[in-house]
Amino acid sequence: MIYFDNSATTPPHPQVVDVVRKAMESYYGNPSSLHQKGVEAESILKQARAIAAQYLKCKPAEIVFTSGGTESNNAAIKGVAFQYQNRGKHIITTQVEHPAVYDVCRQLEEWGFSVTYLPVNGEGRVSPDDVKKAIRPDTILVSVMHVNNELGTIQPIHEIGGFLKLYPKIVFHVDAVQSFGKVPIQLKEWGIDLLSISAHKFYGPRGAGILYKREGLKIQPLLMGGGQEGGIRSGTENVPAIAGMAKAIRLLEEQAGKEAGYLSSLTRQMREGLAAIPGCIINTPEKGAAPHIVNLSFPGMKAEVLLHDLEKRGFLVSTKSACSTKSNEPSRVLMATGMERERALSALRISVGRENSPDEVKQFLAALADSVKRIRPYMNV
Repeated sequence: MIYFDNSATTPPHPQVVDVVRKAMESYYGNPSSLHQKGVEAESILKQARAIAAQYLKCKPAEIVFTSGGTESNNAAIKGVAFQYQNRGKHIITTQVEHPAVYDVCRQLEEWGFSVTYLPVNGEGRVSPDDVKKAIRPDTILVSVMHVNNELGTIQPIHEIGGFLKLYPKIVFHVDAVQSFGKVPIQLKEWGIDLLSISAHKFYGPRGAGILYKREGLKIQPLLMGGGQEGGIRSGTENVPAIAGMAKAIRLLEEQAGKEAGYLSSLTRQMREGLAAIPGCIINTPEKGAAPHIVNLSFPGMKAEVLLHDLEKRGFLVSTKSACSTKSNEPSRVLMATGMERERALSALRISVGRENSPDEVKQFLAALADSVKRIRPYMNV
């Protein structure tokens, strides 16, 4: 099978698997224990924290280990909401956030918070001016994702963070789950206070993630207990997964930015081939998008039918966010761009990874063209 669903998850790198296995076998002590095995495990955490901090250009103390992107987003948003609710209860986000942000905000509304869900343009991009206009005296948090997980659209984080520096009492959170390792991130320059990362999106293990928390920022912990991770995230740390995540970050460093260029070359090839398939509409913007995602539609066709036909031919793609594919409704993200329902219902997301090749893209394009040609007569076009 040829895998084109790297936005959902990436296959763990063999070296990452080796590190996780070794950590499970050799560093099984509790990092909070005072004996030798505990000290060894704590040393692994310290090394991993230093590696993550070096990559993000921040201090090790600003790295909080979590179980992944969902926990990092929840910890950031709820942590700010509960910490500063006496200052205000207004939150600003967008209509195209991942459910791990969007649904958290919905939940906070049930608990008495006020949330502004900003619209986006036809490319799925929010306007910095709209963010600015939405600010109120009681605004305590702005949460905007860096790269949209369905469209690949890059949000204007630099501009938003720039003017939010004029509002020091407003916390700026960025969901960087889809951008980390693929699109440059500048924490300090962009005024980011909180940043969410998930290891399995960059060839690391599942069950590990990072919440970058700016030094000096206080947030209420989601989990209370033994006081691990500076009291922000209690619970015995998942040392093997964290070690594997650190190895995955090391591998990103070794790539030195070359991976993004390679992924871009694959998506360019993909776009050129898709343009030649009758009825295909590319939804991902040509400029200002992440290098690994291409979202496309065949209006009048059912995305699930096409997906399963491609799977029979040996190609794995997705319809929308892997966290919401069980719904028969069109993607909330695509509909927020003003897209017609029929076009949104026929959307497929192709996301390439470092293990894909130009020949695989060529094979996929041929299979897709044949599938569309064969299936379309049976659809109500």
